[in-house]
Amino acid sequence: MRLGSFIRITNRIINRNINTRVAIILGVVTLLAIPAERTLAMSEKYEDSGQRETTTLGGGCFWCLEAIFEEVRGVHGVQSGYAGGDGPTTYKEVCTGETGHAEVVRVTFDPQAVSFGELLAIFFGTHDPTTLNRQGADVGTQYRSVIFYENESQKSVARSVMDELKAEKVFDKPIVTQLEPLDTFFPAEGYHQDYYQNNQSQGYCMAVINPKLAKFRKEFAEKRK
Repeated sequence: MRLGSFIRITNRIINRNINTRVAIILGVVTLLAIPAERTLAMSEKYEDSGQRETTTLGGGCFWCLEAIFEEVRGVHGVQSGYAGGDGPTTYKEVCTGETGHAEVVRVTFDPQAVSFGELLAIFFGTHDPTTLNRQGADVGTQYRSVIFYENESQKSVARSVMDELKAEKVFDKPIVTQLEPLDTFFPAEGYHQDYYQNNQSQGYCMAVINPKLAKFRKEFAEKRK
């Protein structure tokens, strides 16, 4: 990594009064990035380019990730579901931890507005990638941290981001996020879709999702719709 550029970029991000760890993650992504990609600056009006890409991510309960990514500018759809196991499944089966599936969200986005790398910055900045098969009180292989890449470009970008996060020792403990090819994405049952939007007064939403959303809204303010 170009250290001088990294320091300048990171310091500039820190000056926006956000968490230092998030600033470093954004600095990593800004430098790697994915230099050929041009994404939307905060001051620019978003006009849909018509381009669409998808990425599939797992980082604990899919209700949390769905609520966060639905607020990202340039994201046109977020669907909760399951990936990484054998065949179609149900929520009840996945909750046993025995099917091999992870709870995931499939994010459809306009790459001219938000890059895959920037989505990974949000991903790593809003969940703990150092806890194996666990996010907070949610425990089991279905809650593992995982990136299901959908093409070789995504694989390369994800690997580079994780390697740099490890090299810069952004996290106090080793990153355990898995990087796997997406085989099949299975949409979750209807009542899981837009769960936070439809259940904001529910206990889990108030106790778990609200703090995650507050963190996202503060630290990734320029990426919000």
